[in-house]
Amino acid sequence: MAMQQRLAFEKDIDDLEAVLANLEAKANGQVGSAEEVRRIRRELLNLKRKIYGNLTPWQTVEVARHVNRPQTMDYVDLIFHDFVELHGDRSFGDDRAIRTGFARLGDFRVMLIGQQKGHTTKEKVECMFGCAHPEGYRKALNRMRLAAKFQIPIICLIDTPGAYPGIGAEERGQAQLIATNLLEMSRLPTAIICVVIGEGGSGGALGMGIGDWVGMLEHAYYSVISPEGCAGILWKEANEKTRPLAADALKLTARDLFGLRVIDEIIPEPLGGAHRDHREMGNILKTYLLRHLRELRQLAPAELLERRYQKFRRMGVFDEGVVPAAAAEPQNAPS
Repeated sequence: MAMQQRLAFEKDIDDLEAVLANLEAKANGQVGSAEEVRRIRRELLNLKRKIYGNLTPWQTVEVARHVNRPQTMDYVDLIFHDFVELHGDRSFGDDRAIRTGFARLGDFRVMLIGQQKGHTTKEKVECMFGCAHPEGYRKALNRMRLAAKFQIPIICLIDTPGAYPGIGAEERGQAQLIATNLLEMSRLPTAIICVVIGEGGSGGALGMGIGDWVGMLEHAYYSVISPEGCAGILWKEANEKTRPLAADALKLTARDLFGLRVIDEIIPEPLGGAHRDHREMGNILKTYLLRHLRELRQLAPAELLERRYQKFRRMGVFDEGVVPAAAAEPQNAPS
């Protein structure tokens, strides 16, 4: 059974859904009751549209972290077929925070690499809440190289609060492996599609985020640091006041990042968020993935690499001002 999580800004939605469920249970085909049910449904639809169309950055973070939000293995069940999981990094162990394997998506054979946070307490502990260790990134890179060898497109599903920050992970080269992934993904001669499906936290997300097309779910977030981490650095504490301030300053929403050209496209979610309708979210994601797989299939490896390079070179927005002539000359220039 799915866990229940009530977000504060969803209270009116939850209350109206409870009213609707009660009415539907008592309707029994009565004309008056049926009309009231239709009215409540319209009101609920408008309420969801109003609330989810105006989420603050911090509210977006809360939605991205919702316990019922679909994760990598949920999408495996929803839209992929013939998934054959590949374990281990051939060096240290099998990191369960990153799942890899061959799969089919429509008519395409793909290499799926996704981060998994877990739903139950047991699974969360096993997956370290989605915080991968060095062996996870090594495993991911080994599978990417295997896919490139056989010219199989790669799909990366990103959902992590960040790479595991423990001493053991650092001793085993956490930062170096993430940097290696960035370099190698930039020059793999096969199509790479990356999608931020939930949390996109720091280098832990970026270590799987170099691709020919980078998409992001509407209510996901992607940031160099978590709002809590940012608030702790700037204000020395992360509380109800500083977390929203940090989230706003980080420009971490899909809309912000699309404007900065960090991502290529915003993938819409079902009204009320992906956590309310897994199947519909799966269908939407599948449509986007198939569309871009078809587009990228037409490109030769050399063209893929050049386009990938130019894509990351173009990221960001820059202000270029003209320096006034008086300011450009040294104040005490010799005659």
